[in-house]
Amino acid sequence: MFGNTEQVGRAVAGGLADGGVDTVVVDVAAAPVDLPAQLDLMVLGAPTHAFSLSRPSTRADAVRQGAPAERAARGLREWLDAVLPQDQRQCPVTAVFDTRMSKVRRLPAAAGPRAVRMARRRGLRLLGRPEAFLVADVRGPLVDGELERAAAWGLALAGGLTSRISSRAHST
Repeated sequence: MFGNTEQVGRAVAGGLADGGVDTVVVDVAAAPVDLPAQLDLMVLGAPTHAFSLSRPSTRADAVRQGAPAERAARGLREWLDAVLPQDQRQCPVTAVFDTRMSKVRRLPAAAGPRAVRMARRRGLRLLGRPEAFLVADVRGPLVDGELERAAAWGLALAGGLTSRISSRAHST
């Protein structure tokens, strides 16, 4: 809503690109629910709103706090509800991250774990546990070093993806 999660997503994409993975960053409002067949890895990111994924009411509250109204159209929760189930053999590997305030970095619940549960129910193959990136306050900014950590995570994801594709090619 305030651009922090987008910044992290772009840094992760930069790390993936540095690792040799072709990347495209797509806002959830424009993300297709019919996943392309050539998609090998999908990275989902969401801000934590009220200890979970955003809802229309929490996004409306963010707009009242100064977020652009156009960002309130659709969140990851709604996208995950709509994404078409995939054949497990052709389904992309999915990694998840969230952003959360540093004041409460150890949340009892957050957007990332909720997104993982929803993604699993939709038939997506999950790659590890969700990663959390910290913002200083509701509007941000990101805590120092988080963009570098996001890029490093993206590079690590690229290495894991390359290994998976290489082992899959050897087994067929």
